[in-house]
Amino acid sequence: MQINKRLLQYVKTMRIYVVIVGALSFLTAIFIIFQSRYIASIINAVFLQKQSLTQVMTALIILLCILLGRAAVIWGNEIATNVVSGVVKSELRLRLFRQLLKLGPMYVRGERSGEIANTSTEAVESLDAYFNLFFPQVCATLIIPLAILIVVFSTDLISGIVLLVTWPILPVFMILIGLQANAMTESRWRQMSYLSAHFLDVLQGMTTLKLFGRNKAQLETIRAISKRYGDTTMAVLRVAFLSSFVMEMGSTISNAIIAVEIGLRLLYGNIPFEQAFFVLLLTPEFYQPLRNLGTQFHASMNSSAGAQRIFDILEVPVKEPELPAGSIAKPAQLEQTISLEDIHYAYPSSEESRQEALKGVSLTIQRGQKVALVGKSGAGKSTLANLLLRFIEPDQGSIKADDNDIRSFTATAWRELVAWQPQRPYLFNTTVADNIRLGRPEADMTKVVEAARSANLHDFIETLPQGYETSIGERGTRLSGGQLQRLSLARALLKKSPFLLLDEATSTLDAESEAQVLQTIDRLAPEHFVLIIAHRLHTISSADRIVVLDQGRVIASGTHQELLGQSPAYQELIKAYEEEEAIV
Repeated sequence: MQINKRLLQYVKTMRIYVVIVGALSFLTAIFIIFQSRYIASIINAVFLQKQSLTQVMTALIILLCILLGRAAVIWGNEIATNVVSGVVKSELRLRLFRQLLKLGPMYVRGERSGEIANTSTEAVESLDAYFNLFFPQVCATLIIPLAILIVVFSTDLISGIVLLVTWPILPVFMILIGLQANAMTESRWRQMSYLSAHFLDVLQGMTTLKLFGRNKAQLETIRAISKRYGDTTMAVLRVAFLSSFVMEMGSTISNAIIAVEIGLRLLYGNIPFEQAFFVLLLTPEFYQPLRNLGTQFHASMNSSAGAQRIFDILEVPVKEPELPAGSIAKPAQLEQTISLEDIHYAYPSSEESRQEALKGVSLTIQRGQKVALVGKSGAGKSTLANLLLRFIEPDQGSIKADDNDIRSFTATAWRELVAWQPQRPYLFNTTVADNIRLGRPEADMTKVVEAARSANLHDFIETLPQGYETSIGERGTRLSGGQLQRLSLARALLKKSPFLLLDEATSTLDAESEAQVLQTIDRLAPEHFVLIIAHRLHTISSADRIVVLDQGRVIASGTHQELLGQSPAYQELIKAYEEEEAIV
């Protein structure tokens, strides 16, 4: 029932579901009792009292209505569980994606894509067994035997005592076997998640594997993982079959005890036939829910393992930024300056230690100013970009828009002011126009074409089979690296946000395309805040101010000419950039 308690925290529909299933189980118990009562009464009337068909016709009609009512309850239970299962799965999947969006790309990068995809699809779908099979059976097991036990005690005390003594034996066996099966099922789920993640890695890295001749080795790895998964599945099935055998054997023996006890008393005339037969009819119905529960318990183990992974993600704490003293959440505004003041940030490298990425960085960007951020790999440039995008929050220090700490804005409101062109842009498997419109889905085609022209992409798009309506494939597989970056740049330009954050915006462009993009940026700069993370010499030298980062600190700042004469670190970077461009 632990899974149910946790689901109640996330899904409001669960409360309605619990009430409906409980009510249907109670109705089933009522129909079972009256069904057995009328069958015993009819057989006693015909067999011992020698009544005719006409005399028992009324009882037969009532029995028929009871049977139809029981069938209707079963049908209603199927409909209710399927409807609620669909609603709960949709709500849970929505919560899962909402949580992943809150956690942001920094969390997702630490997980394997295939494993998260498996959780959001297979793990959610595995809950079907819980809602359609296991939980209704739990309710039936709690309600139906209790109702029958009350009726049997009121009918025959000795039989009631026998039922009460024998019933707990079966759950003990089920729990003992179930604990072992549950551990094995969790291991099986982990192996399936690992297999999904590994298979996705192999698909995404197919070109590299073929190039290095490792495709056959990966086939062997997948074969080995699949075999382990299959072996674990068979082990789980063996335990499930053993559990079913034990439950069937236990309930059969318990039924036999009741039958012998009642038969002996009936033989010696210590109990009336109708009463004895009524108890005998109720006895299999008393044990049947528990027998079914043993079967459904194993069917729902996948649900438990999948739900555990879902809860693990839903319960990851989302670090909400602390508002500065005296401020409240407000609409984001940006007019004059963006300033970073004594920014510190450290990535957790282990449970005991943190890897410091930024160590007291201070930086100011004025409207109409192009600022270039340069430094060696690992200097902290990407961390600074993630802070400005609010994918992470500083451990110490503040980022201000004019005089307002950006933590006083919601993250969504702040990102409306930022247009980001990443180093490795992600394009979706839809049309060119839809990819450009990502930041402004309401933009008309005139605006889309204007943004494409500014990014020097329009002429290429015109050569495509359907122009702007051409599908570009998953991750933009039908485009070259330079075309990907230009499309991403067009997306950023169309957003028309005041703050342009360009991360290697021209790194894969040829010299002519780079010059055209830089002209576009120069044209936009007077009305924008522009921060460029780059290592292309032309991009850097055209900046109004260049900031040099090294090991998480600002070690130099100035124009290109100033830094060439004053900063050895900058001179070293420029020399490395020139050598790289010469090779290219």
